[in-house]
Order: sequence, then structure tokens, then C-alpha cells
Amino acid sequence: MNEKILKLVTDCEKKCSKEFLHIDKICFKNTEKVLKAFHNQNITESDFASTTGYGYNDIGRDKIEKIFSEVLGCEDAIVRNQFISGSHALTVTFFALLRPNDTLLSISGEPYDTLHEVIGIKENKSSLKSFGVNYQEIDLVDNDFNYELIKEVITNNKIKVIEIQRSKGYSTRKSLTLDKIKKVIKFIKNIDKDIIIMIDNCYCEFVNDHEVGEFGADIIVGSLIKNLGGGIAPNGAYVAGRHDLIELVGERLTLPGEGREVGPSLGINKNILQGLFMAPSVVSASLKVATLTACVLEELGYEVEPKYNEERADIVQNIIFNNKDMLIKYVQGIQKGSPIDSNSTPIPWDMPGYDDQVIMASGSFTQGSSIEISCDGPIREPYIAYQQGSLTYESGKIALLSAIEKINNNIA
Repeated sequence: MNEKILKLVTDCEKKCSKEFLHIDKICFKNTEKVLKAFHNQNITESDFASTTGYGYNDIGRDKIEKIFSEVLGCEDAIVRNQFISGSHALTVTFFALLRPNDTLLSISGEPYDTLHEVIGIKENKSSLKSFGVNYQEIDLVDNDFNYELIKEVITNNKIKVIEIQRSKGYSTRKSLTLDKIKKVIKFIKNIDKDIIIMIDNCYCEFVNDHEVGEFGADIIVGSLIKNLGGGIAPNGAYVAGRHDLIELVGERLTLPGEGREVGPSLGINKNILQGLFMAPSVVSASLKVATLTACVLEELGYEVEPKYNEERADIVQNIIFNNKDMLIKYVQGIQKGSPIDSNSTPIPWDMPGYDDQVIMASGSFTQGSSIEISCDGPIREPYIAYQQGSLTYESGKIALLSAIEKINNNIA
């Protein structure tokens, strides 16, 4: 390892000490919260038992859902391995809440690429649009909500569901902080209390010591191969919120009349519980790696978002390369420093659900996991690397060192 690179990273660690201490405090509070929820549900080893077939009377599964609802500040939750991904859970929720001639409004601009065909932004015969669901969107202004336009649209139109994507996705905007979410929820409810406010919470859980469910969100969605799975849950997702809405989601995930009563755990209960227990610590490691990355890359002359000492809303760290080759090299360096498939070299490729080619480093134990160290980005200007995750701080630091070596192998 180049001595100059090691010194740079060590110096940046010292510079980040205040931010690291703040992250540790958040981790402690969230660990207390999770442990309290475990105690309230009297979790025992018997709750790890597996169910098969229909999955009737799965006591552990039902306790998990109570724990998630408590931790997320919600009335109820459905947490299932039958959800394939966060995007799948979002899709199920959309179809559960919306009916023909209803209108879905996004107030955080265009959502993730993977939802374009779900909504009908991109033509698909199975989209919400194909079922007669209308869609509108309002862009952010200066990384905040356009309150004036939101008021105009919801006053003059009957909006059924408002969707807010907290994390930036593959956009150049900032992720949305809890304070901004709290303010806009109150604003919307003062105009029309019946609008369902749905939060895409992926990448954001446990980044702060409060969750959006505590601030009046009607329904929130997230993936278990992101923050709350703690790198242990092998798949799955959650939807949390109002009881009546969660019942609708359950009936859309399975079938009307049976809903949440069915769905076998297939031995995943222990992994979900252990993952949630570990999640505060793993998210803490991810935040520290993101903070260090921001500090180091800025020292090397690259534009980063957020900066190392800025408030964070999620675990995602942007590095703006403005150069295709540098983006590719950095992502390849992260792969080389990962525990799995370190001998593989990522290249840009056509990825389902995305318009542009994407390059992705994910040397992870769980395929597609983004709470493990990973880095990806679409091959389009301004050539941004989206880095997230790390099961431990030390392993994330090693991956960062590997990536820096890849883009700065000319450092003497």
C-alpha cells in the first residue's frame, strides 16, 4: 500500500473524529430501541422455528412484525421474505393502495429507474398506468419541496397517494432529511388529511435516532438487504404504517381473504431478528465509511455529496468524477477490496429496469446487498459513483484504500 495514501486516510480519520462520535451516539440510541422492542415481544429461541406451506400460525413471524412496527414508530408492519426487493415492496404497496382513476403524486421528482415501468413513466402493459391509475410529479427546488406547487396540485386535484423518495437514487439531488420530511407531512395534512403519504425509506433507516413513522407518515417501505437487514437477512422487505393500509398490502402480497395470515417463514426468522439486532452497528459502520470516503475524495480534489461534515439522510455517498474512466476505475477498486468475487472486474452493462448501462461493484455475501460495501453508477454524465454500506468500518476502509489506489496509482 502506498504510504502517501495511508497517511492521507489516517489524517482524514482524525479530521472525522467529531462526526464519528456523533454516529456512535446515534448507534447507541438505536440499539437501545431495538433491544427494548425485543424485550417487549419476549423473543425466545422458539421464535426462530420455521414454517412451510401456507405458513399458518407463525408466531416468530408475527412477533417480528410487531418489533418492526415499534422500531419504526408505526402502528403495524408486514415483514416478509416473499418480498423480492425494496422495489417489489414499493410495487405491491402501490397496487394495494391505488385503484383505477386514482392519482399518484410524487413530490420528490422522478423516482428510481426501477419504478418507471411500474408506474408507467416507461410503457409497460402491467404498469399502474395500464390499470387506469394517473400519475403526476413535482420536482424539488433547491433540494427541498416545492410547497407552493404542492398546495396548488393537491387543492385542485383529488390525490389518493403522495409518494416521497427519501434517498437520491441515481439523481444529482440531495437526499431528504427527517426535518424536511416532517415539515412537508404536516403541510400536506393541514391541506388534506385524507391523502395517504407513502415514504420510500430505502437506505435511510437508523441513520438518525428517529424514524419517519414517528412524524405522521401513513406508510413506509424498505428493503432487508439494505439497512434493517444488518447484512444477515438474505432477502425480504418491510412495509410499515397504519393498520388498515398494512392489511391492504398483505392482501395484495398474497390474496384477498387470506392476506397476512399466510406466508411461510421458511427458516428466515432468526436471520431477520439477528439482522435487525445488528443493524444499528452495521449502519453506523456504513456511515463512518461514507464520512471517511467524503473526506478523502475531497482531499484528492473530487466533488462529493454530502461533504464529510454535513448532515446525512441516508448511507449513500456520491463521488462526482465528471470522467467515465475514473468512475469505472473507482468502482473496480471497490470490487477488488471486497470479500467476495474480489478477482472479478466490473464493467458497464445493460441492467434490467435501467435506461443507461450501469457499472456495479458488489462483492457481497448476499447478492445485490447494498448494506455491504458496494458502489455503482449509471454510465452517464456527470459520471457519479454511488457508494454505500459496509458491514464493518475496517473492511470498508480497506475497500476505500483499494479504490483510491486504482484511481491514483500515479501517486509517488
